[in-house]
Amino acid sequence: MIEFSFWDLARNLLLAARWTLLLSATAFVGGGVAGLLLLVFRVGRWRLARRAVRLHIAAFQGTPLLMQLFLVFFGLPLIGIDVSPWVAAAVSLGLYAGAYLAEIWRGAVESVPPGQWDASAALGMGYLRQLALVILPQALRLAVPPTVGFLVQLVKSTALASIVGYHELTKTAQILTNATFQPFAIYGLVALIYFAICYPLTACARGLERRLATG
Repeated sequence: MIEFSFWDLARNLLLAARWTLLLSATAFVGGGVAGLLLLVFRVGRWRLARRAVRLHIAAFQGTPLLMQLFLVFFGLPLIGIDVSPWVAAAVSLGLYAGAYLAEIWRGAVESVPPGQWDASAALGMGYLRQLALVILPQALRLAVPPTVGFLVQLVKSTALASIVGYHELTKTAQILTNATFQPFAIYGLVALIYFAICYPLTACARGLERRLATG
């Protein structure tokens, strides 16, 4: 058994938290881009595209994230594409986030009065211009709070990346526990770090919801 002081444990876990934050940010940005593309087809006029996107979203929402992570990490090498734990985690979480963000944003878009579509069409705007210049700016106001709330879930979901060997906060905690046999102290610190990351985001989402409700 290796002896670690409390500050040694805290320092190692805080250093590992950087990789949790990096993975969360990468997955959120990638998921945002994917979600926006899915949204364009999800609320568009093309029936086949809408059905395909609905099926895609249902597949990601109806299966466990851990299974999706395994399919990327173990499945891609079967077709000759070797991926590192970082790439597998980023791709899996990005696709997962994209499916959920597309649905969150669809709800916000559909809350915009239909008359806004008609009015912009009367001005001669095409679908993409309508969406970009008229609909999305109005939907953004309603979409921000649930989007921030989903980011909290995404941060916590990064813990699953430890299963495929990505050395984020949870994986580092497992390694330290095996070396020191101090699971209570280590996982207690891990919980505090996750709380320190997620609580400000949760408070921000609630604040935005209250502000919008007052407005």
